[in-house]
Amino acid sequence: MAKRADLKALRNMIAEADLILSTTTLPEGRAERAHELLGTAVKLADHLLTEKPAAVLGAKGGKKTAERGPEYFKKIAAMRKTRAGGRPKTSG
Repeated sequence: MAKRADLKALRNMIAEADLILSTTTLPEGRAERAHELLGTAVKLADHLLTEKPAAVLGAKGGKKTAERGPEYFKKIAAMRKTRAGGRPKTSG
C-alpha cells in the first residue's frame, strides 16, 4: 500500500495538471476530456486518503472465514493435533 505522503504528493500533482488543463484549449475537445479525467483522479486520490486500509481488509476476513464452513476448521484442528500442517522440515 502506498504511503500517505506519496498519495498526497500524487494528488497534488494531479490537481496541478488539472488546473493547467482547465485554462488550455486543444483541438477536438482533448483538453476538456483530460480535465474531466484528472478531476476524477483527484476525487479518487481524496477517497484513498480518507480510507483506512486496515478497516477495509478486516471487513473481508469474517466473510471469507464463514465461506469455508465448519468442516474446514475440523480438518485444520486435526492437522494441528497430529502436527500434520505447515511446511515440511528442510534437511540441511
